[in-house]
Amino acid sequence: MSEINEKSPKHCANKQAVDLHKFTKKLFFYLTTLLLTILSLIFLVWLILHPSKPNFSLKQADINQLNLTASSSLDSYIQLTLLSTNPNKKVGIYYDHFLLYASYNAQKITNVTSIDPFYQDREETNLLSASLVGNQQTVAPSLAYQVKRDEETGKVALSFKVMGRLRWKVGTWISGRYRFNVNCVSVGVWR
Repeated sequence: MSEINEKSPKHCANKQAVDLHKFTKKLFFYLTTLLLTILSLIFLVWLILHPSKPNFSLKQADINQLNLTASSSLDSYIQLTLLSTNPNKKVGIYYDHFLLYASYNAQKITNVTSIDPFYQDREETNLLSASLVGNQQTVAPSLAYQVKRDEETGKVALSFKVMGRLRWKVGTWISGRYRFNVNCVSVGVWR
């Protein structure tokens, strides 16, 4: 009699499961490698370009009017000049929205003013001027005391808030929109 060497169907079914397991392992390995390669390229591009945030500084703030009425409302007129600098050597900046207003003791005293959208090239500096006007701005009753106190000392501290959205430009590629917020504080002489 001769010996028969055949594998059972049960053994063949286990072999197919092992092949499926190897396939999922290979697929996971390839996807992980692809993801790490993409992340490495993004990191390398960021490392080469290294975009820096724009710099803002307050050049001049002329307070032409700051009058408190008896009904707890404030009239104000401020002429503001900001200096905006793009410190990047390889990245330009598109400013899509550029809004600013003034506040006094954490209370908004002017309406929000918009500056037209503009592009700032690499290592470029721009002077931005705006007129901040607040007619009959409602303020807290306690502000009257603070205004009188500052009038007596001869100094006033104002805060200028800038907010908006910008996009980065590298070559022909333009990024998505990013928000920015700036807070400039100025202590001036009361006239």
